[in-house]
Amino acid sequence: MRAYSPAWWLPGPHARTIWGRFFRRTPPLETRIERWDTDDGDFIDLVRMDAPRGRPHLVILHGLEGTARSHYARGLFFEANRRGWAADLLLFRGCSGEPNRGPRFYHSGDTGDIDAVARRLLAADVEAPFLFAGVSLGGNVLLKWLGESGESLDRRVVGAAAVSVPFDLARASRHIDRGVSRVYQRHFLQSLRKKALAKLERYPNLVPHECIRSARTLFEFDDVVTAPVHGFADANDYYARSSSIRFLSRIRVATLLLSACDDPFLPSDVLEQVRGIARGNPWIEVEFLAKGGHVGFVSGQNPFRPFYYAEWRVGQFFERAIPVSYRGSNAALRSGVI
Repeated sequence: MRAYSPAWWLPGPHARTIWGRFFRRTPPLETRIERWDTDDGDFIDLVRMDAPRGRPHLVILHGLEGTARSHYARGLFFEANRRGWAADLLLFRGCSGEPNRGPRFYHSGDTGDIDAVARRLLAADVEAPFLFAGVSLGGNVLLKWLGESGESLDRRVVGAAAVSVPFDLARASRHIDRGVSRVYQRHFLQSLRKKALAKLERYPNLVPHECIRSARTLFEFDDVVTAPVHGFADANDYYARSSSIRFLSRIRVATLLLSACDDPFLPSDVLEQVRGIARGNPWIEVEFLAKGGHVGFVSGQNPFRPFYYAEWRVGQFFERAIPVSYRGSNAALRSGVI
């Protein structure tokens, strides 16, 4: 096992957090976009990377306002390709570059789409073992789905990994409204408000226009937009019912939780509570590192040759979870565009 040592040239959690977004580069890979209609008349898009039938199949869930270009998603695709696996990135509604059809968006507790996608993928390749990786908001969705599924989860789902998860949404929302972390909050709010205002052009009675413009924190946005649009009483109700920390004890598949204690999106005391819950569930493996930022985990002595620990660690964990009969030699990297 490779030990993690945070890059000396990225001092502090914020440098570790933003490095990947602005400076990370990954080789091009062959992928395609596939659109699936949903039962409620909407659609979801998947970024797909193929492999021979029966090979391990990775399903990726991105973070808040993530896209196919998100550095961690590209890193996970690269890791899957290196190991000869198929991979799919589920783009949450409205995150594929085109507004979704329906009045709703996506949110941290919405497990309906991942459940539908999982069922369809499992039916399409009955020989493959499946692996699920969620990052940030996507990690919260994944863990909630695993907990809801419990013992009923298809046994071909052999492993899961969740990176930099905001396990307690209420405490995470308060934390990101403090100090330097407000920079991230402003970034998310700018994107979320833009999408919400655009949605009003098609659904003018969805929420009051002035409520969207007046939201100055993620809590306020969730209180006036996310909660009412998705059937919650308010932001507190949404956070209470959607936080994955409530579902960890019910998970019944090998699951890695990888987070950093200096994550600027979450107070470290939440991780201590998660660690305590994990002690009572033998299916969960916890790796909470002192330094790493939010979806950072950059290592290496040379800034021109960084090593990205998170995706490697997820891949290594999955290799252990995959039944021996499915393991094979690593596939050569393929060329293409992603």
